[in-house]
Amino acid sequence: MNKAFTKEDDGSTPERLPDLPISPHPNHVTPQGLARLKARHAALEAELARLREGRDFLDDLHPLAVAERDLRYVEARLNTAILVPPPTEATDQVRFGATVTVADEDGQESTYTIVGEDESDPAQHLIAAFSPLARALIEARVGDIVEWPKPTGMVELEVLRVTYRD
Repeated sequence: MNKAFTKEDDGSTPERLPDLPISPHPNHVTPQGLARLKARHAALEAELARLREGRDFLDDLHPLAVAERDLRYVEARLNTAILVPPPTEATDQVRFGATVTVADEDGQESTYTIVGEDESDPAQHLIAAFSPLARALIEARVGDIVEWPKPTGMVELEVLRVTYRD
């Protein structure tokens, strides 16, 4: 093919990276999760503006493409966010957004907060609502024993406390 009919990449337009996968689960968010998504959106917009300003000096347009892809993801998550505020009345029942203290069979206590997928961080004991542990806990009440299916076997947990953040 004659070179005159081919389009060469002159580097003026960053490659468009494929979109990040969007979860099939409902996008429930706590008020804190929604605030974090909005803050992340603002930070990505600022980062994009900074990258576009200094574009003449960029040797690699990949950071710009990554920031654009990440912004598309955050915008999609904000557009599908379903805000779930904490209960208005005191309750001892575990629901989305609850912070739950449990004790295992050995009496070892742990505390978990049931949050949206974008907020989840198991290392910080923030667990996604569709995780096996959250599914075991949701609708339980203080004093209930729940069964948590783990790869190593079933674990029984007693619900000790249930609180909600404002």
